Amino acid sequence: MNKISQLLPPNKISVSASKVIQRLCSAGHLAYLVGGGVRDILLNRNPKDFDVATDAKPEEIRNLFRNSREVGRRFRIVHIRFGREIIEVSTFRGHHKGPAAEHSGPVMDDNVYGSFQEDVLRRDFTINALYYDLINNEILDLVGGMTDLENSAIRIIGDPIKRFREDPVRMLRAIRFKAKLDFNLADNVTQEIRRSGQLLEQIPAARLFEETLKLFMSGHAAKSFAALTEYGLFNWLFPCVENHFSRYSTQQRLIELALNSTDRRIKAGLPVTPAFVLAAFLWSEFLHQKDLLQEGGMASADAIAQAGLRTLTEQQMSTSIPKRFAIPIREIWSLQFRLPMRRGKRAEKVRSHKRFRAAYDFLILREESGEKLDNLGKWWTHYQEVDEEQKEALRSTADKQVTKRPRAKKTSNN
Repeated sequence: MNKISQLLPPNKISVSASKVIQRLCSAGHLAYLVGGGVRDILLNRNPKDFDVATDAKPEEIRNLFRNSREVGRRFRIVHIRFGREIIEVSTFRGHHKGPAAEHSGPVMDDNVYGSFQEDVLRRDFTINALYYDLINNEILDLVGGMTDLENSAIRIIGDPIKRFREDPVRMLRAIRFKAKLDFNLADNVTQEIRRSGQLLEQIPAARLFEETLKLFMSGHAAKSFAALTEYGLFNWLFPCVENHFSRYSTQQRLIELALNSTDRRIKAGLPVTPAFVLAAFLWSEFLHQKDLLQEGGMASADAIAQAGLRTLTEQQMSTSIPKRFAIPIREIWSLQFRLPMRRGKRAEKVRSHKRFRAAYDFLILREESGEKLDNLGKWWTHYQEVDEEQKEALRSTADKQVTKRPRAKKTSNN
């Protein structure tokens, strides 16, 4: 074991996490700060959360902390709440015994306890397997995590083939750390990700949605998208999207603009919603479904509604989208067909819609991506800036022709 004497800045460590570790140690247990919290402090970043690893069993942890509860199915962990802060405490994990030890697929039951050394080897990446001994001010490194931090490398612990089969989500975690930390994937990690994307089909859609939020709602969405595309994983999360990059010439640019906008808002501390990003991802599929329905004789309004349902239902097979996001997505899409209708009272009716601002922002990005919309975005920008008298004049002179539908430019297949 490599023990490195190093005092992590106390002001960077959660007071609550320190209390948890000190109480566990006072009760005769081993307890260390571990994972992203240690990694981020060493990289001079502000940790988002703090995890503790210990040799205490869940019931022993709960006996020491009245403000705790057990969570998890695959592996039981304990959440200890201090106001709004939650410290996650996990018992050292061990290796499966008997036939399960040769298991080559996803691990369904992970409730096997073990030693400190076994716990280290069960973690995914070396940079997440650094343990901080708060009592002795030492970093415990069994797998070369400090070297990989210094070299900006993402290296998996053990055989990538086996580790990705145990939990294919590790591939998405590798991409997320690459985007978040601006690190490089080790060669064997890169090779295995490129040929193992299909393993993500084994993961429940709800869990993939949670991983999607981490990828695109954490301030590094644009880099995550670029990496997912580069390593062939994006298509396993959103199967219908890449098929339209050649059909709709502006689709990929629209996604990039939406992700960059989301990253800027997060950096500025402004609110963001997955609905906006997902609306951009699935826009071309929505248009494609609407085309098919109208070609089959369905009226425009009905086709808009049905296309929204079809698109989201199809996507649910890969990454589930909760109703609280599905409804705003469909409203953003449907408003794109109402924004061209500006005469009379229509403009104010659209502007009063609770989803108007998101729909307007989406419209602007569509124009920036290259869609030809006759300066519709410029009109709405101006309309929001002028007084009531000028608004009335703008409405009265608005083009009488209502655009049949917003259409991203298709590229020729010839």
